[in-house]
Amino acid sequence: MKQKVVAILGPTATGKSACAIELARRLNGEIISGDSMLVFKNMNIGTAKPTAEELALVPHHLVDILPPDAQFSVVDFKQQAEALIEDITARGKLPIIAGGTGLYIKAVLENYSFNEVDEDKDLRLELEREAEAKGPEVLYKRLQELDPEAASIIHPNNVRRVIRALESALKGGHVSQEVSAEPPYDALVFGLNMERDFLYERINKRVDIMLEQGLVQEVKQLLDQGVPTTCQSMQSIGYRQMVWYLEQGMAYEEAVDKLKQATRNFAKRQLTWYRKMPYIKWYEVSRELPYDEIINAMSQEIEKWQNH
Repeated sequence: MKQKVVAILGPTATGKSACAIELARRLNGEIISGDSMLVFKNMNIGTAKPTAEELALVPHHLVDILPPDAQFSVVDFKQQAEALIEDITARGKLPIIAGGTGLYIKAVLENYSFNEVDEDKDLRLELEREAEAKGPEVLYKRLQELDPEAASIIHPNNVRRVIRALESALKGGHVSQEVSAEPPYDALVFGLNMERDFLYERINKRVDIMLEQGLVQEVKQLLDQGVPTTCQSMQSIGYRQMVWYLEQGMAYEEAVDKLKQATRNFAKRQLTWYRKMPYIKWYEVSRELPYDEIINAMSQEIEKWQNH
């Protein structure tokens, strides 16, 4: 019999974490974070990491497991999530994956295999020089042609990741490929979505709250600790824009505008990714529909599914 897994997806700022925590409390569950940024320690505000109080309510996994300058890939996530699903199930608990990194969750639920190629330092150097000479968008266009799936989840300005994916594609590898039509888990996958105006309003408000909570100070602290601005975590949304402000002379207001714009664009990219997952059961969050009602409906659906 297949192991049962619940997943809660959705664009950023739709309330996935709060939903997952409440479901885990009601249904004897444990949460596996499916967010590529929550793995990093000392990056709490810019990642909208659940608070210490929230993390203490139910067991959370893959949160605060790596230093900020570490690498973490979909391959790492898949290996660790699979081991966690096994362990949580063996202890009689329900694994609940919560997060917004579509590729990570798709890789687990659809059992992707990976054939990333070995590093090629000469090719990488050549691509880095090309990015400097012609601009990153030239490399991104090449990646879109060679491996559109990889390109769809990488930001065009994230030159390091574009180069790594191009290197893999040029040497005959792909970021991912599906192996079997048969899914490895009996999965119930929920999606939270909201009308665009409401979502963008929430995103803008969330950024304002992050700034009030001290996002600038958080990034300054990381820089003071010697975390390189070129590493994976510092290239992410929120951190990248604050580095532009703190180190590259960008005006604060402009950096904030760019942060809000990048987050809105990210939400759009997430939705594009989720459209490739037809098994998601969507719940529309609105001002009129309280989360309690959505969580009640999800709980009932999970209980029915557990019993069949």
